[in-house]
Amino acid sequence: MNYWRCRIFLMLLVALTARAQEQNQPQNPASATITFDLFWEAATPQNYTITVDSLGKTRYASRSPARPEDKALPNDEDYQIEFTLSPASRDRLFELAKEANYFHGDFNYKQHAIANTGKKTLSYADPARNFTTIYNWSENKAIEEITRVFQGISNTLQHGRRLQFMRRFDKLGLEKELKGMEDLAQNHNLAELQAIATTLQNIANDSSVLNVARQRARRLLAQAGSPRD
Repeated sequence: MNYWRCRIFLMLLVALTARAQEQNQPQNPASATITFDLFWEAATPQNYTITVDSLGKTRYASRSPARPEDKALPNDEDYQIEFTLSPASRDRLFELAKEANYFHGDFNYKQHAIANTGKKTLSYADPARNFTTIYNWSENKAIEEITRVFQGISNTLQHGRRLQFMRRFDKLGLEKELKGMEDLAQNHNLAELQAIATTLQNIANDSSVLNVARQRARRLLAQAGSPRD
């Protein structure tokens, strides 16, 4: 009798342990997702993460964990925003992920030492795959283009934050900020301008802002595909 009780107890223990291990395993998402994370202590912000799913739903979070608590710049503070990626960018990112074997492999350049531009992590997950690669710089063309797109998105969102701050506290500084954004856009260093279209529209419509700054905001809106007044 004791033998069977012990046997049943052991079977239950094994089943419970297996269930606990299964619950602790990372679960693949129902839809495909791409996640880009960059950490670079010298940058502002020091760290940001962008996650986009196959429908275009995008979540952005930035932080500066190694900075003092009395942060002087608005971009040093933790920040989160959700928006919808444009269909063209969404489709291109997932095409590039496929070209890069869904990030399954080592894509970090190792031929010789190169300048540190931050630790970058790309992850791909869907019901059948879950891969991650870490790199400083990659000569793989697909990885390089993906990195450029995500960095452009971060540039856009961080400039959007500064525009909101300046419209409240430094309206005279808006013209210089917007000129810098136009230069970045011309060099293809901004992406997904529609994510800050509301901020640009508010500046364009604000009669208390210098007209030259309002004109720059309108030009950026045009590049974002947003209507102008």
